[in-house]
Amino acid sequence: MYKQVHKDTEQRMKKSIEFLKENLASIRAGRANPKLLDKIRVNYYGTPTPINQLSNISVPEPRCLLIQPWDMSALKEIEKSINASDLGINPSNDGKVIRLMIPELTEERRKDLLKVIKKEIENSKVALRNERRDANELVKKMEKNSEITKDDLKNSEVEVQKLTDQYIKIVDAIYDEKEKEILEV
Repeated sequence: MYKQVHKDTEQRMKKSIEFLKENLASIRAGRANPKLLDKIRVNYYGTPTPINQLSNISVPEPRCLLIQPWDMSALKEIEKSINASDLGINPSNDGKVIRLMIPELTEERRKDLLKVIKKEIENSKVALRNERRDANELVKKMEKNSEITKDDLKNSEVEVQKLTDQYIKIVDAIYDEKEKEILEV
């Protein structure tokens, strides 16, 4: 009975990891990556639309993103949305395409990015611990309602803790990888 609680908890923990990866992908590390633009929405005929649904985004050089809109009337709106975003990159518009030149990261900017990443990592760990707490509370209720035994309760708590430890190690590995990427000169 409590095995299903473990499966559900593991699924939610996997989702937390995926959410963390998505958030970290949008943090730029000095290299051009189309995922930098994922959170930016363009006002396209009154509808907030992701840039990647309005254009082709390519990486012609390691420090350059090229945005080619399929509808040229959206060019100005795309440019406006990039300027309004928190990317800190000025787009250059030649009338057909928009180029985003990704600047070198300064030492100060790298430290700022690491602070943002650490905050995301800590949020992810908190989410994993919340999943552990929720699973343990659910199993305790099951034990209180005599659906499972005290031994099952103890076994479940041990299993959930192992699961939590496993996913926290994954989060730490993700942080180490992202830190290496940020600090790479």
